[in-house]
Amino acid sequence: MQTQNVNPPIVTTARHGEVSDDIREYAHKKISGLHLDYPKIIEAKVIFDTQNYRKYVEILLMCANHIHIEASTETDDMKAAIDETVSKIARRMRKFKTRLLKKHRARNETIKHLEEAVFPTEILETEKEEIEPVIVHKENYKVRPLFQDEAIMDLELSDRDFLVFKNAGTDCLAVVFKRKDGDYGMIEPKLD
Repeated sequence: MQTQNVNPPIVTTARHGEVSDDIREYAHKKISGLHLDYPKIIEAKVIFDTQNYRKYVEILLMCANHIHIEASTETDDMKAAIDETVSKIARRMRKFKTRLLKKHRARNETIKHLEEAVFPTEILETEKEEIEPVIVHKENYKVRPLFQDEAIMDLELSDRDFLVFKNAGTDCLAVVFKRKDGDYGMIEPKLD
């Protein structure tokens, strides 16, 4: 198992000014020091921007399995901006890894942990009321053009059970959803 991203290629770019070799080396050291085994970093891009007295650092990671992670920070000190941006990147990488691990973890769906209870017969004999369903939550949903594998990756990263998207391959509206067996299903409505 990989415990460190060994020598990922790191491209540094400076906008609106020059950045010293010391700062570039510091950023290179911090990025190559991300000791996470997944996702594996394929390439990293660091963008330094200096405007007046503000220092801006943006880090873009291209990882295995088409994963792109980015973070940015704006402060008065360039090294502090690098530190904060790398910590944001590390949090996002851990979050991605734990979401994938949670997905594949075996679920304990037993009721053994519930305590036994005895209910009086009056409760059981009460008449059940029919409750009509009501819309309790409404939200706007942005439909993005994605390919099927991108939609599945977005679904894995989100807490939702489904994702509505415009299939970039067929240019039709589609829905990807999680099935109970752990696989994914896709619905593409056909208009006659």
